[in-house]
Amino acid sequence: MSEDDGEDWFERALREDSDSTTDESGDDGPDADSDSATDDGPDADQASADSPFEEDFAGAVENAPDIDEEPASDDSPFEEDFASAFENAPDIGDAPDGESGEDLFSGGGPSGGEQAAEPFDDDAEFDSEIERIDLGIDGLDNMILGGVPKRSLISIVGSAGTGKTTFGLQFLDEALSNGNRGVYLTLEEAASRIYDTAEEKGWPFRQYADEGRLAVVHLDPVEMANSLASIRNDLPELIEEFGADRLVLDSVSLLEMMYDRPSDRRSEVFQFSKSLKEAGVTTLVTSEASSDTPYASRYGIIEYLADAVFVLQYVRASDFQETRLAVEIQKIRDANHSRETKPYEITDEGLSVYRQANIF
Repeated sequence: MSEDDGEDWFERALREDSDSTTDESGDDGPDADSDSATDDGPDADQASADSPFEEDFAGAVENAPDIDEEPASDDSPFEEDFASAFENAPDIGDAPDGESGEDLFSGGGPSGGEQAAEPFDDDAEFDSEIERIDLGIDGLDNMILGGVPKRSLISIVGSAGTGKTTFGLQFLDEALSNGNRGVYLTLEEAASRIYDTAEEKGWPFRQYADEGRLAVVHLDPVEMANSLASIRNDLPELIEEFGADRLVLDSVSLLEMMYDRPSDRRSEVFQFSKSLKEAGVTTLVTSEASSDTPYASRYGIIEYLADAVFVLQYVRASDFQETRLAVEIQKIRDANHSRETKPYEITDEGLSVYRQANIF
């Protein structure tokens, strides 16, 4: 990769981020001056001058060393690595008595029918040397014993309208509100729209950006497709230079859609996920659900690469009188968690899970 290539995709994204915050923030509240389109209030005045990308991220790109792209055959996640892992895998005994697929879901409704046994106890002690973090989702954090392991790759799978973007913003705000740093990469929404959505929920993302602790970067899918190798190679160093604690990518589905061949899609998503893990940052990626089932992503790839998978879905009663939203934790590596499916709501303060309630 040449130095100009790095500047090309990142400077373009930064310029759009800076322009969008400046152009848009004049409509955001009573501080705006109705007589002047350029008097945008204190947040927008500092958006360009104090942008965390202008000095830190852009400088990191400029000073990043050239990285030669590896041959496609060496990048394949399904050849030598997978074969070696299979060959060296230890013997695994049968599952403990009493465990079955029925334990994955809780039954019962308002009539008080029987429910599947629930082994989870959120009051139990959890002894582990793995550093853990909270997601920042009310009720959902209580369903995870000890928290999600730090530096995990977290996947949020759901259909349109289930709150995937809100989940990502809330996850990022949990770190930012505690004085940490975060990066939000969006392939779908403009940076200005991300700021608006966050502030509608009471999360001061523009203030975080002015303080140099948040970077919201919009990457055009076409631009990303043309510069994917460059972006993938640069991201770990850029994230480290910025000092990010959490990163959100919304959404990985657009990345997957760039490839027609399944083998190319698997390899590129694997390599991109690997680069995020190498950055040493806790990462959350959103993914569209499959049209065939709400329990899998569109291409069925990211949930196998992720360390934790959360499924957001619609649940409709048999009488069709009410449609509810429900969350299920499919897996979290190195963590005990509830396997019940619980209802949640998207409120003006974000997602809230009702872990004491049943779906119907």
